[in-house]
Amino acid sequence: MRAIVFEEFGGPEVLKAVDVTAPEPGPGEITIAVAYAGVNFADIKARADGYRVDALPFRPGLEVSGRIRAVGADVTGFTPGQEVAAFLSGGGYAETVLAPAAAVFAIPDGLSLRTGATLPSVLPTAYALLHEVARLREGDTVLVQGAAGGVGTVAGQLARMGGASAVYGVVSSFDKAEHALKSGYDQVFLADTFDRDVRRVTGGRGVDIALDPVGGETFQRTLAVLGRFGRLVSFGNTGSDAPWQIGPDDTYPLGASVAGFSLLTMAAADPQRLRELAEKAFGAVTEGGVELPVSAEFELADAASAHRLVESRTSTGKLLLRI
Repeated sequence: MRAIVFEEFGGPEVLKAVDVTAPEPGPGEITIAVAYAGVNFADIKARADGYRVDALPFRPGLEVSGRIRAVGADVTGFTPGQEVAAFLSGGGYAETVLAPAAAVFAIPDGLSLRTGATLPSVLPTAYALLHEVARLREGDTVLVQGAAGGVGTVAGQLARMGGASAVYGVVSSFDKAEHALKSGYDQVFLADTFDRDVRRVTGGRGVDIALDPVGGETFQRTLAVLGRFGRLVSFGNTGSDAPWQIGPDDTYPLGASVAGFSLLTMAAADPQRLRELAEKAFGAVTEGGVELPVSAEFELADAASAHRLVESRTSTGKLLLRI
């Protein structure tokens, strides 16, 4: 079968298409003939910086959709030919993938394999950030960094569905503002001035919830616009800055809370919780109409072009590899 691997860290050019042996499922495992693979920023971090890479060569890809090829011993509830989506620790850029059964999900009725590939990573992440970690309540005001990206596109819609009274987004350029405004956001601000803009539109009060995948200076500026009893959730470090640090002076004055979340970490430590979370999140699509638009598709062999587009910071929504 064909797969994409990298044998060294570097730019998109290190991604290579190779022939490898198709996997067979062991106990508790499922093999999937991949139709689409999602492209995530974590894939770029893995390729460029070794993020969560244990050894080389490494095959990127955290989420796929497709049809089950075979099921291993002790696997129940799944059958060959069934359309599914799966969340992986890596290996998704391939014609066939091996996944633990606990991280495989039947695609909800009425959804295509193309839509299914957008579900396993982004949707549970956005749902967990708002409902499990930040504990969204009716009437809360919400600020989301990276509002035009995958998680940001979904988070705006989920916040609106969850009863937020105002949802504000932050984008890197106004070219992305129109996309964000279609995703539940009341107003969208530029990254350079968002902190001043938030204080202005909230009358100096600040926001109840803020979601930040950027880190560094952006994290500190986001923390500064929390209101009383505000909750800030960090879920990445796309800026590759030093890990954030906070102390009593940052949290005591307003009773602020700071938390972190990683879907990859949770999936490895508590796969059953991942399944419960995914089922709740998928319901937001089938019952609530939440959408994650696919903005571009690439052939498997053209994975490098998909990575270049992500790194250009001009993409919106979701990027897929078509297998």
